[in-house]
Amino acid sequence: MSTAPAVHPLRRPVDAPERRLHAVAEPDRKRRPKLLYGIIALLGAFAITGAQMALSVLITQTSYDIAELTSQQRDLTYQKQILADELAGLSSPQYLAANAAALGMVIDETPAYLRLSDGAVIGAEEAAGTVSSVDAIGRGAVENALISETPLVTAPDATIAGDPVTAEEMGLAADTPLPVTDGLPTPATR
Repeated sequence: MSTAPAVHPLRRPVDAPERRLHAVAEPDRKRRPKLLYGIIALLGAFAITGAQMALSVLITQTSYDIAELTSQQRDLTYQKQILADELAGLSSPQYLAANAAALGMVIDETPAYLRLSDGAVIGAEEAAGTVSSVDAIGRGAVENALISETPLVTAPDATIAGDPVTAEEMGLAADTPLPVTDGLPTPATR
């Protein structure tokens, strides 16, 4: 057996690339970091931190302001309700009747009417007497708690609250109920 010599392909010689490196005559100075950039970065960080702190303080102060305004609103709502109750008491028929009685007005038990078609007076033609059948300033049938201590507009020293009449003052025994003369009696509680 014969052995054949190994055949290798021919290679072209490879051209060596040119080297781009060259010798430096004098090395460059070492560059220092710019001090101005560092100062600006630190000032920016401090500004952001300061802004966050200022916003936090403002938000906290706003929360306190909201809480205070809520408290004021609640107090004003209470005052509004108190004033509405006082207005309801002062516009009640009982208070208006007491003021009218203090002015000398009386309730006529026999009212008269004027017929507009011919101008005729129907009913009693005489005016009511000087004494009213209802005592609006004295002891009322049912005392109005909203205005019991409120002085009358027309008589500042008078109120609608009168002293309750007791059975002894009327000449009755202590266990005798009071007679009903002008409405339902109110119980005396102690």
